[in-house]
Order: sequence, then C-alpha cells, then structure tokens
Amino acid sequence: MERRTKMLIAGGLMLAALGGAGVAMAQGDDGVVAAARASGDVGEQADGYLGFVTAPSPAVKGAVDAVNIKRRAIYTEIAAKQNATVQEVATARGCDQLAKRVAPGQKYRVGGAWETRGAGPIPLPAVCG
Repeated sequence: MERRTKMLIAGGLMLAALGGAGVAMAQGDDGVVAAARASGDVGEQADGYLGFVTAPSPAVKGAVDAVNIKRRAIYTEIAAKQNATVQEVATARGCDQLAKRVAPGQKYRVGGAWETRGAGPIPLPAVCG
C-alpha cells in the first residue's frame, strides 16, 4: 500500500476512535442499513461509500444517503487535517472498508459489477496497494 494511502487510513482510524457513535452511524450500523447489507441490497464500494445493489425502498435509500452524507463529512474533516482531497480520503477509507468490514456473504463493488464476498479476502483495487 502506498505511503499516502496508509497515512490517510491511519488518520481516518484515529478520527474514528475519537468519533464514537457518529462514526458507527457513518459505517452504516443502524438497523435499516444492517438489514439491507445482510439481505444483499446494499454493499460497500471502493469509493468509500455505500451503494445500492438493487433498487432501494424509500427507507433504505434514506438510511444509506444519511450514512453517505456522514461519511463525506468525516472524509472532509480528515482531508482538511491531512492536507489531502476528499476523494483521496474516501478511496483510502474504501480500501479499509473493503478489507475489514465486508463480511462473507455481503456485497461489495471494486470496479463494475457487484460481487459477493466469499471466505477469502476481497481482491482490492491497485490504488489500495
């Protein structure tokens, strides 16, 4: 993993440790999002945001949009502290999310098509190093 990506992830992890419940919500740990992940309707993306695998209900869309708005706010805060772009931080966090948060059986998207994680690690994009 390139040095800048590692630094951005470390900065994000430090902010996450300080952020508590807000960061948990930004991860998508509320009931609606957790159920949508479990059912395969929502998944993690390499860009650092949650995405819709299937057309969402209004409740799922609202919950996922709220999570993504909170994530963007966190990424913006980290970017300002790390002298990086929001996209760089989001991509670094996307790498971390794909590697650590997507459980076997859950959906994720690295490039084009949605995939279902098996027992092994997710093949991360080159930007993750």
